[in-house]
Amino acid sequence: MELGNRLKELRKSLNINQDELAEKLFVTRQTISNWENDKSYPDIQSVLLISDIFDVSIDQLLKGDVKKMEKIVSEQSEADIKKMNTYAKGMLLTMIAVLISTPILAFKIGFWFFIPFGMLFAILMFFSYKIESIKKEYNVQTYKEIIAFTKGEELSSTDKIKEEAKRPYQKILFAIASGLIAAAICGGIDILLICFFK
Repeated sequence: MELGNRLKELRKSLNINQDELAEKLFVTRQTISNWENDKSYPDIQSVLLISDIFDVSIDQLLKGDVKKMEKIVSEQSEADIKKMNTYAKGMLLTMIAVLISTPILAFKIGFWFFIPFGMLFAILMFFSYKIESIKKEYNVQTYKEIIAFTKGEELSSTDKIKEEAKRPYQKILFAIASGLIAAAICGGIDILLICFFK
């Protein structure tokens, strides 16, 4: 990327070293070195500060790099979409495994079924955590937003506003549905244990 070379040139034109620039940008000297050697790219706030320090426009600073940045962001989004789909499949398979194995294990090994159940539950929570992290990073919460994200699409600005308005009550409905599902599973397990220990 060209930003690294331009940053190095601008820094040398003011006769400041990497440590001095790092101090002005509130980053480490290693970060400046990584930017100048194209190992990493500054975030938008750092780009604004660089523009301010060297008294150059953002266009001058980033010329030629905007398309490369868009490509990087696009590639990252595609990778995260694939991860989210993979985590969702893993979560579904784990849920099916919990539902199928719990009654079988309760009958076969009795009280000790809680060990494999706990392991499957931990795996389920791992997938859930990963999915929630991606949802938070891309600010997708409602069903429509999630479906659009997993297809690599964006909602129109009107649809985004509508979906954001739905978020509060969808969270409440999700919590109620989760509680009912958990109650049904726990109730089923209780019934199995009562039948087993009769």
